[in-house]
Amino acid sequence: MKYAKYLTIAVAAILTIACDKQKTAIEEDKDATKEAIDLRKNEIDADAKEAIKKTDANAKIDKAMIEANKDSMQAQLDANKRIADAEAEAAKAKVDAEKK
Repeated sequence: MKYAKYLTIAVAAILTIACDKQKTAIEEDKDATKEAIDLRKNEIDADAKEAIKKTDANAKIDKAMIEANKDSMQAQLDANKRIADAEAEAAKAKVDAEKK
């Protein structure tokens, strides 16, 4: 009987230690999973910031190209106005020359 008590206490101690090891392992797995998730979140955040920077840069380039195209078209229209004015002046001069 003496040994039965000791054996029971020893088995209980072993089970307690085994349970603690399992709980510790579970806790470590949980912590590792959380850390991996946090790292992935940081990667996603960094990727998003980089994508935003690229998009902003592309938007600036697009805006500059639109402005340049607008300026070019306006310059062409101004040139067409001057051509129309010159043609009108030439036509008037021709009419004046024919009258004399």
